[in-house]
Amino acid sequence: MAKEKIVLAYSGGLDTSCIIPWLKEHYNDAEVIAVCADVGQGKETEGLEEKALKTGASKLYLEDITDEFIKEAIFPCVKANAVYEGKYLLGTSMARPIIAKRLVEIARKEGATAISHGATGKGNDQVRFELAIKALAPDLKVIAPWRLDTWDMESRDDEIAYLKSKGIPFPVKKDDSYSRDRNIWHISHEGLDLEDPANEPNYEHLLKISVPPEKAPDEDEYVTLDFESGICTKLNGKAVTPKELLVELNKIGGRNGIGIRDICENRVVGMKSRGVYETPGGTILYYAHRELEYLTLDKQTQAWNEVCSTKFTELVYSGEWFTPLREALSKYFDSVNEVVTGQVKLKLYKGNITPAGATSPYSLYNASIASFTTGDLYNHKDADGFINLFGLPLKVRAMMKQNLEKNK
Repeated sequence: MAKEKIVLAYSGGLDTSCIIPWLKEHYNDAEVIAVCADVGQGKETEGLEEKALKTGASKLYLEDITDEFIKEAIFPCVKANAVYEGKYLLGTSMARPIIAKRLVEIARKEGATAISHGATGKGNDQVRFELAIKALAPDLKVIAPWRLDTWDMESRDDEIAYLKSKGIPFPVKKDDSYSRDRNIWHISHEGLDLEDPANEPNYEHLLKISVPPEKAPDEDEYVTLDFESGICTKLNGKAVTPKELLVELNKIGGRNGIGIRDICENRVVGMKSRGVYETPGGTILYYAHRELEYLTLDKQTQAWNEVCSTKFTELVYSGEWFTPLREALSKYFDSVNEVVTGQVKLKLYKGNITPAGATSPYSLYNASIASFTTGDLYNHKDADGFINLFGLPLKVRAMMKQNLEKNK
């Protein structure tokens, strides 16, 4: 009888390194196929094949899906101005469905019966991975070791001891063993001293792609971004690919201390979680996109965007990417962004972004109307009738209250 095939979402970190031998031990020596989705995590993918095979995987798929991640997830989120609870730019959230999609594709190719992941029972990622798998491959079994009674490892020390018992060395720097997630959009940090919200983060020790704002240069730096239908196509006047755009923006934002966020957020499972996020390039991109929207969107559309953006963000954060509502909202934002075309100039200085001008062929700003100088398109006297009608409900209510006072 052929061995069961299990596809594992593999990072090479401590959890997934333990899961490979654990799956073989608890699932009748199943064949474990490790899949690492490269979404721009850089050097973290180096040496993964050797590590995966040493821990018992039959093979490793190292899949570069960075371009897919940017075009299919990041850009739709930028168009929607999707920011969770005012701070979090969804770096991990938006990546998970794209990774899950590739896991399903490889599971189909390999004839696997199950997909496994290393997300804990306390986190958001278990929800994101599993909702995506249910939406794309409802027949596939999901194995989440952290939620099973047979998984008896409760800490990193337990996991290290388990690997040692299997003859698998796994060196870990205990003073730097933050739980991190990195991709081309951001890097997140959780655990250790961050678990107490009373602790100020030690940014000089913590940060990986940014400098603390006080360590940024003492001179400001200008950056220009050109957009076409909500997508940035030029950086500082030079045409760039989506990947080049984010790589360069991360360098620019990182050296200026842009996009460092410390947040106690509400997880999907109901608990508060404290984390620090570095999103230097993404923060610049979001800021520029909004500046262009202020110039090109009418009042009603801009107001409705706020409502739709909040719902869109909730869906992404909660792992509901492959849902009719998220897909419909993305189509709405595609339509709205047809006029989000033009150039934005920003000034960066020690963690701050300041607008430095914007132009667009779709600009709704009209100097003849908006200027304090009387123009041809606006007659000040027209405001009389408008205010009378606009204020009529207030006047009627005030008259009613006056009559009540008189009749007392």
